[in-house]
Amino acid sequence: MTKSHTPDISTAPTPLTRRPLTGRERFARMFERQDHDRVPRYDSFWADTITRWESEGLTGGYDGAMDLMGYYDIEGVGDSVPEVYHGQKKIVSEDEQTVVYQDPWGATVRYWKARSGTPEHVAWECDGRDAWESSIKPRLLASPPQPDLAWWKRRFEIHRAAQRYLVFGVQEAFEITRKLMGDVGSLYAMADDPELIQDISRTFADLVIRDMERFLANGIEADGLWIYGDMAYNHATICSPTMYRELIWPDHKRLADWAHAKGMKVLLHTDGDVRSFLDLYVEAGIDCLQPLEAKANMDLHSLVPSHGKRLAFFGNIDARVLSTNDRAMIEAEVRDKLRAGMAGRCYAYHSDHSVPPSVSLETYRFVVQLLDQYSYYG
Repeated sequence: MTKSHTPDISTAPTPLTRRPLTGRERFARMFERQDHDRVPRYDSFWADTITRWESEGLTGGYDGAMDLMGYYDIEGVGDSVPEVYHGQKKIVSEDEQTVVYQDPWGATVRYWKARSGTPEHVAWECDGRDAWESSIKPRLLASPPQPDLAWWKRRFEIHRAAQRYLVFGVQEAFEITRKLMGDVGSLYAMADDPELIQDISRTFADLVIRDMERFLANGIEADGLWIYGDMAYNHATICSPTMYRELIWPDHKRLADWAHAKGMKVLLHTDGDVRSFLDLYVEAGIDCLQPLEAKANMDLHSLVPSHGKRLAFFGNIDARVLSTNDRAMIEAEVRDKLRAGMAGRCYAYHSDHSVPPSVSLETYRFVVQLLDQYSYYG
């Protein structure tokens, strides 16, 4: 994609009175803080949520859940998550409740059989520099590009015809390092062997750029690059701003520079309290932050005044409030967060995490009604 493919937003009426905008136009105008008809919308759901909703009458699985929103505004048309052992899910052991796999990054992880959730980390093949240099890195560099171009091309054609804002999705280096080495191993390496972390980061940035270039060369275009990686917990970032700047930030900037050169905006998904990283995100070229976990002190009421001219915000609807299924509380939450985000014309709707199975189908339908009622500008 080149800059000439960026939608022309200069001809849209201001104020907008003639027609509803498309998702592509809404996001483009949101990024420019220009007038748009309503807040762009999108959401994510746990697998257990879909299971519950199907028991309550939902049809169509995950796609059916997305359809609850009516027209949603953004969709992925390509991703890259380079794997050491492509597609591997080798069973190591199991019992009545859990199963232990060796996953595509050589990590041994334990999952529940009957419900979704974060796995227990058991062991890692990549336990330091020797394993990285002798086997893991060479295997990654020798692996062919992974994206299924035919499948993604069909998806691109469907969602381009629907005029949604289209994004490529990639995982960033810190998330991948944790997949390779585990949380504890990654943090020790950041302190004891920072050059190893830098090498892992550069390698994965090279690989995802390779994959995205392959999409573009085959006619699959995107308006944005959505980078995924959790960099914090509910009280602070996992590492210091100084360590982030030295080890991971250069490749975040490289990804952002690549995307901007192709005419794309850059969205970053990270859970947790990342307030200490906000200025570094701006400096790297991040254009939008998602999902803004309310329980981790992320709050549109302070974020929009402090950073709303430099960052767009996507999310912050507190899933704990949705889980109450209390309509009065939910209306107050949704209306309040919409008002705070809309004040800067820099906001898109999303829950502050994937919608959990504690939220009923009827409650979520009510949330969509609230969006239809309160998310329109002027």
